[in-house]
Amino acid sequence: MLQQTPVVRVIPRLAEWLERWPTPASLAAEPSGEAVRAWDRLGYPRRALNLHAAAVAITDRHGGVVPSDVPSLLALPGVGDYTARAVSVFAFGERHPVVDVNTRRVIARAITGNGEPGPAHKRDLADMEAILPESDRDAQLANIAFMELGALVCTARSPRCDVCPIVEACAWRNAGYPEFAGKRAPTQKKFAGSDRQVRGLIMAELRASEVPVTLAEIDGVWPDDVQRARALAGLLADGLVVSVPGGFELPS
Repeated sequence: MLQQTPVVRVIPRLAEWLERWPTPASLAAEPSGEAVRAWDRLGYPRRALNLHAAAVAITDRHGGVVPSDVPSLLALPGVGDYTARAVSVFAFGERHPVVDVNTRRVIARAITGNGEPGPAHKRDLADMEAILPESDRDAQLANIAFMELGALVCTARSPRCDVCPIVEACAWRNAGYPEFAGKRAPTQKKFAGSDRQVRGLIMAELRASEVPVTLAEIDGVWPDDVQRARALAGLLADGLVVSVPGGFELPS
């Protein structure tokens, strides 16, 4: 849920999910469409399908218990480098580098002297690994500290160097805050008017209905016929929507 979504939006939805599905097995026992419906407006609803598929895999392969090791976590649907290591480190206390956008920004500035981290790269894990303390507990705390430092102090637009606890050691500050000259990460397109918005409107129509939604009803959610058709086709291809007699519905 935290992938590409702020914590403040996740907390209430997470509470609802844990009350309804307290274990992986309880989620796996439900149709995947129920997970999509309960996802509501968190965005990127393919994550709901992945979460349901992961619950099925955990139930089938691991006896309903979330695995602690990174290789097993990486084998779950929808789990990548960050999520696998975050679960292993923060839930089970194992020693691994956990790298998010905030961590990458702190490393770029404090260690390499760059104002921005640039596009994500596999070497980010090696960079974090190189500065982690040896003990599992200290490494866990260091991962948390880097994330929090980037989120609250070493922010993207207005870094608060006056309160930074490592300001004296910051390579970027000591170099005079040079302008970033490297390749920047691509910026996300605006949501308003995008295919993402249209997909969200179609999904909202389906989540609100317990019966198939007709094509005429979907036609009413967005005026651009070409864009609406493209969005619907994408949802069908992603398995978020299925075609049934009488219209369309969430997957079963």
